[in-house]
Amino acid sequence: MYYDFEVPLPDVPGKLAYEKHGGTTYVKYEYDRIYDPEKKFTYPKRATIGKRSKENPDMFRPNQNYLTYFPNAEMPISDYRNTRSSCLRAGAFIVMRKIIKDYKLEEILGMYFQDRDLGLFLDLAVYSIITEDNAGQYYPDYAYNHPLFTQNMKIYSDSTVSAFFQSVTENQNAGFLNEWNGSRNHREKIYISYDSTNKNSKAGDVEIVEYGKPKVDIGFPVFNYAMGYDVNNREPLFYEKYPGSIVDISQLKLMLNKAQGYGYKKVGFILDRGYFSKQDIEHMDKCGYSFIIMVKGMADLVSELILSNKGSFENKRSCDMDGFGVYGKTVKGRLYESDRKERYFHIYHSISKEASERIRFEDKLKTMKTYMMAHRDEEFTFGPMYKKYFYLHYDKENKIFLLPEENTQATERELDLCGYFVIITSDKMTAKEALHIYKSRDMSEKVFRGDKTYLGDKSLRVHSAESTSAKIFIEFVAMIIRNKMYTCLFDEMKRLNKKPNYMTVPAAIKELEKIELTRQADNVYRLDHAVTKTQKNILNAFGLTDKNIEYRANWISEELKKSMMKEKHKNGER
Repeated sequence: MYYDFEVPLPDVPGKLAYEKHGGTTYVKYEYDRIYDPEKKFTYPKRATIGKRSKENPDMFRPNQNYLTYFPNAEMPISDYRNTRSSCLRAGAFIVMRKIIKDYKLEEILGMYFQDRDLGLFLDLAVYSIITEDNAGQYYPDYAYNHPLFTQNMKIYSDSTVSAFFQSVTENQNAGFLNEWNGSRNHREKIYISYDSTNKNSKAGDVEIVEYGKPKVDIGFPVFNYAMGYDVNNREPLFYEKYPGSIVDISQLKLMLNKAQGYGYKKVGFILDRGYFSKQDIEHMDKCGYSFIIMVKGMADLVSELILSNKGSFENKRSCDMDGFGVYGKTVKGRLYESDRKERYFHIYHSISKEASERIRFEDKLKTMKTYMMAHRDEEFTFGPMYKKYFYLHYDKENKIFLLPEENTQATERELDLCGYFVIITSDKMTAKEALHIYKSRDMSEKVFRGDKTYLGDKSLRVHSAESTSAKIFIEFVAMIIRNKMYTCLFDEMKRLNKKPNYMTVPAAIKELEKIELTRQADNVYRLDHAVTKTQKNILNAFGLTDKNIEYRANWISEELKKSMMKEKHKNGER
């Protein structure tokens, strides 16, 4: 978050460094030095405090870190738009306001935020959904032409937004999660899809940001972000953030303990293979939680099981999984030698999956062979993958590489496993039931993709631990709202039995944004035009009609009228 004004560079000789990315030069402040006795080297610890001015190199645009390290610095009054556009985009706001009311998010958040902060919190969540961005410095531009949740629909500056991020506490965060999960029905058996991702950050002094093993490595440190999603009721339940160096398996045990703390008892967890470990399985058994884990066919754990059952179900109509395009069967077994319980291994085969996997594998073999042939008659060493699929022939001294020879036993075994996958469950169920429950995980994965793609959260542009925590908190509430939009539109498409291109969340928001209020000569906002047929179809997914839009438009107009009257009274105008 960078302020919308410039100040002189601080006079701290030897403490400033400059880092250029693209056309922007970032100002770094060295706030500490750490000496490594083993390497006998001193490492500077730096935080970004602003962006250097292109016009005047002695000036820069500060961020909130600047005030952290220079609390006595004089700051000018931020210049921002204090007038409102004559045209307000109201449709998406009205839909999201209904979702917020239905979920009682105002009531839950209102337990932990004062009125002004509550309105700003909700505005920032809705802003991130509508604009597909999370950069706080552009919030005033959004507020300029949208209705707001703030009292009197007041537009706050980007510096106020920055200060708000800094003010949000972990107690508010934890309190909301406790209330949100406390309101769920803990008596019903649910399956929670648990998955994690990581976010890049260049934050200066955020403790959880570390170098780890990101899914997409762009050279920045990361922190991990995980979410539990109720696939039965299709709702995000809770989230957690933890340092970038911690691997998924290590975190799972702590998450299970948190789930117990939220009151979940009759729970099964849907996990991907990244969470499979003997310790985690034993801990889930201890907690009384069931699990569903998917394992690819080529994994060592299940490959022998697949091969021993190959040919026993793939063409039997009784093993067809109805609409999933796969055939399956169930066998019982143990996950590991010391496993005390029998698990259920559901083996599946897909003809289309087999074809695509065969093509990829054979292309892989061709690429490997081409690479090896390019290094013939050279002193060259190949990795273990090459040794798995090829016999590597060298000269008598075992130095010069001569020729690769395909290990057909290994490659044919791999081809035999193409198209197969296994779902392991702790509870007894049919192959069809296991596949249906696991496939319901797709929605939680879409929520995660939506978080990164549509909420602008591939990385967080903040520079303190407080701001990082606040943005993640707001992002989670935004996910709750956006996820509800997705499920409502999804259900409406199923009801209509067709897939119009305007029934995706981004397309629906774009269409709803066309529902506008215009300010006329009497300073009253009115609907610019009637609701279109397409907009009616979208609104119907949320239980709204054109009459609801007219009513809400009048309400928005009255709120803005009250706001204008208060402003006039404040300025002594009649």
